[in-house]
Amino acid sequence: MSAVATENLGEVWVVTLDRPEVRNAVDSPTAQALHAAFLAFEADAQARVAVFHGAHGHFCAGWDLQHGARLAASGDTSGLDLDFAADDPHALGPMGPSRLQLTKPVVAAVSGAAVAGGMELALWCDMRVMEEDAYFGVYCRRFGVPLIDGGTVRLPRLIGMGHAMDLILTGRKVEAAEALRMGLANRVVPQGQAREAALVLAHQLAGFPQATMRADRESALRQWDLPLGEALLQEWARGRERIPDALAGAQRFAAGQGRHGQF
Repeated sequence: MSAVATENLGEVWVVTLDRPEVRNAVDSPTAQALHAAFLAFEADAQARVAVFHGAHGHFCAGWDLQHGARLAASGDTSGLDLDFAADDPHALGPMGPSRLQLTKPVVAAVSGAAVAGGMELALWCDMRVMEEDAYFGVYCRRFGVPLIDGGTVRLPRLIGMGHAMDLILTGRKVEAAEALRMGLANRVVPQGQAREAALVLAHQLAGFPQATMRADRESALRQWDLPLGEALLQEWARGRERIPDALAGAQRFAAGQGRHGQF
């Protein structure tokens, strides 16, 4: 059976990591399969939002260290040479999709372990729906495995340098309640409900006017390290193209749709 399964629900896709024997740890073939799955999602004109899910009670336990041990024993580590160009939005990362710059949102449904490279995959997603007994952690700290799938970049941007340095340097376990407090998780749900809750959220996102949502998302992603004036200018450059959508939305509101904060 394939370690990566995709389910096409029309506007929403579900990408499932399925290697129960290693708590969904990722080896090189699995990384390539995940990368291909999200490229296919990006290319599907009907698809609007993806849910990234780990089967059998775990999101992902990181890079497959048994696979790494076999590579070390064979002396052939050529498959780990994954240099890339900064302007390549489709580059393959060690864990698969971690270097992809998609134009559509991805929601992580986190159960069980989301550690080491698995935590980096969750950080790559736009939002994280986490079960109350799930946990994050830079567990690779114990074995000298570096964060090379965006962890040192996305974690400080998401939760701030103080929290990020704590997690990066100590590798400690972060349970759901703390993850929610520090902004690492967006939602916490009961055990066994992350997938369904992520699907509800994904369908909600898929129901919004897509061009405007994607323009706002892209502006938020691109504003890092820009001076304020340039950041505001790139926001305006994207937003002004959506003014016709705003006017159409204003007409719907005037006709009675979406009043009183209804979604």
